[in-house]
Amino acid sequence: MTTPTRLLWTPAIAFWWRDVIRFLRQRNRIIGALATPLVFWLLVGSGFGPSFKNPGVADAGSYLAYFFPGTLVLIMLFTAIFSTISVIEDRREGFLQGALVAPLSPAAIPLGKFLGGTTLAVLQAGLFCVLAPLAGMPIGLHQIALLIPAFVLVGFAMTGLGFLVAWPMDSTQGFHAIMNIFLMPLWMMSGALFPMPAGTGWLYWVGVLNPVSYGVTAIRAAFAGSHDAAIPTGYAAGLGVTALFAALMFAISVHLVAKRSRRR
Repeated sequence: MTTPTRLLWTPAIAFWWRDVIRFLRQRNRIIGALATPLVFWLLVGSGFGPSFKNPGVADAGSYLAYFFPGTLVLIMLFTAIFSTISVIEDRREGFLQGALVAPLSPAAIPLGKFLGGTTLAVLQAGLFCVLAPLAGMPIGLHQIALLIPAFVLVGFAMTGLGFLVAWPMDSTQGFHAIMNIFLMPLWMMSGALFPMPAGTGWLYWVGVLNPVSYGVTAIRAAFAGSHDAAIPTGYAAGLGVTALFAALMFAISVHLVAKRSRRR
């Protein structure tokens, strides 16, 4: 067995599989991660629908259709919250301390956690896509081909955000509080709930600087894709920025894990 496989990939796959099995054994997490965004989508979509207007778009469509990509990102955010709680739980159980002192690559722990959260996020977002026809959203093979890379990168980035919040914390209550204060506003100000205004106002710059905005843009563009245009407008840019952000989250996470490993 080669050194990279023994020090990185073998433990990372073990961490990934452990998180997946833990999630599947806790059915309440599956219900919570899917049911909450579904209810949110239906209630908010039905409430805002009659007054919804998308500036600059002649045929804005229904609000349920506009809100659908944002709901998918919300599902991934919820999945990241649930999956990265395992970091705090593993620390309480002593599992994380054992992994930190083991002869592993510093990237093994974050890689396994990121892959676990991404896998769960992609699966749940994919399940929610079954409801796309109810919102009048096309979901053919072309859309699926565009959605899969977007789901993977957005799931990786959302899990990265959750990991960075969970890593220094010892309390699940504090973790949820920070998530509600930090990550939920990021999602709300990403264009998921309402179109972000163009121009030079502060809301415009919030949208530009918000990394979650680009994930929403990529997923929304994927649904708008057709066979006439292989790469829809905004898809490549949204995917590229999301990939850079996901890579940044992973790099910071590896640095934090390596820093704590050296202390032991």
